[in-house]
Amino acid sequence: MADEFIKGLGVLTGGGLLWMVLSGWYTTAGFESTQLLAEVPTELGTYGQAAIVLREALFWFVVLGVVAFWVVIPAFQQLRQAS
Repeated sequence: MADEFIKGLGVLTGGGLLWMVLSGWYTTAGFESTQLLAEVPTELGTYGQAAIVLREALFWFVVLGVVAFWVVIPAFQQLRQAS
């Protein structure tokens, strides 16, 4: 079970770091305003729009990856050992 934990932790730290970098670049209006969760700017170029799509994909990658490695896989292993 330790290997699933470290895989989930790797997904959380790696994906979370990239999400925070992209959020810092594109959705931080200022130091004294909402940081990382402000609204996405409307006039972005092609690379900016691709970065926002990547930001959303990283969010779901982190959420689903952590749930898969920390909940689903250990639960299936416990069920398999119990039966």
